[in-house]
Amino acid sequence: LAGMIVEEVSGMGWADYLQENIFDPLGMNASSVDMPDPQLATGYGSRMPDGSRLVFPFVDARGMAAATGLTSTVPDMARFVSAQFREGPRGGDRLLSTPSLREMHRVRMLENHWQSGQGIGFSVRRIEDKLYVGHGGGYPGFTTNTSIQLDSEVGVIVLTNTNDSNPSQIGRELMSTVGEAVAEATAPEPEHVAWDPAWERFAGLYGREGRGRTRVLVMNERLVTMNPWASSIGTTELEPLGDGTFRMLAPTGGGAVGEIVRFVEENGEVVRMVTGDSYVVRIR
Repeated sequence: LAGMIVEEVSGMGWADYLQENIFDPLGMNASSVDMPDPQLATGYGSRMPDGSRLVFPFVDARGMAAATGLTSTVPDMARFVSAQFREGPRGGDRLLSTPSLREMHRVRMLENHWQSGQGIGFSVRRIEDKLYVGHGGGYPGFTTNTSIQLDSEVGVIVLTNTNDSNPSQIGRELMSTVGEAVAEATAPEPEHVAWDPAWERFAGLYGREGRGRTRVLVMNERLVTMNPWASSIGTTELEPLGDGTFRMLAPTGGGAVGEIVRFVEENGEVVRMVTGDSYVVRIR
């Protein structure tokens, strides 16, 4: 259905659309849709009790439309995975803008156990404190799985030519071993902005008429915010970014977490705290 919508809106066939909008911009020269390829691996069925396997010939998958039928290689799929990490406006090898990528990777449907769900075209799952997006596939003689850890910019691609290889398990094992090692080895050194005692002037009570209140406190040379009426102490840290700006951090996410915070001063006095595109005024 999604492929039919793409064809209707673009006025192009599904294979032509992928070629022009994905394969060519990313240099995926070994990828094609519903095309017999002399280098295509032979597909095998599950191992039978006598040890034999059924050999599958090339099958035109057009009856399944956009759901399958794409032939590719690990290097080409790595180019597609890398495109998930690019930032900026759409164009060139940036298939989608940064906001569109975030929308595609964001959970749209959550399973009852709250550990996995679905984005747009990607499955989404959480393992401990890390979020992974990816997609599995299968067709007679072939099963595949691609898993991506967005924060560390690491992807694992498993392409197999059997129906009993369990590529998702192979992918999980690779991600937890090789993937974690690559992420650790390539992680950039975090930039640390030293505490500035002058930031103590931002401490105070903020709010707006008819709305709630937020108290900014200094705790162990950190600025934190909290609800002054809360029955238990729960704080959100303001991580210094430099140039007088901060980022809201909290282990639970939600709300304005991740937004940029800055303080507005007039005549030497702090008068407002701006969070994203909203603000509260200094009360005292």
